[in-house]
Amino acid sequence: MPWPLELAEFEKITHLVKSTPADLERAMFEEKVLEGLVVDAPDGQGLAGFAIFYRNFSSFTGKTGLWLEDLYVRPEYRGHGFGRELLDHFLSLAKDRGCGRAEWSVLDWNTSAIEFYQSRQADVMPDWRICRVTFPA
Repeated sequence: MPWPLELAEFEKITHLVKSTPADLERAMFEEKVLEGLVVDAPDGQGLAGFAIFYRNFSSFTGKTGLWLEDLYVRPEYRGHGFGRELLDHFLSLAKDRGCGRAEWSVLDWNTSAIEFYQSRQADVMPDWRICRVTFPA
């Protein structure tokens, strides 16, 4: 199963997936608006996990930041430190680039992810909700 679909299945939103691997390749390598990190599976079976992110800007800090769009570790590789490795590398990149902050969202029902992020000193901001307008293809 291609990883965008696997992630959407975990988040219970497969009906929203329209992206293809070509879309991601274009965003990363042609348009250069998206960056990514991967962790190879130790058993040689493809990827254990990935993180994709992009730059944003905060009018409050006056600096660029990084938005973590997706962080995903495949179920069979969870609990082995791959998520921590991906998140720590992402946060190091933000710090090394002089970003004012690094941010991401987490689903309110994903208590294991919330606990994981809090263990990495992330503030889960209960007063903020993501607003979205989706445009037709």
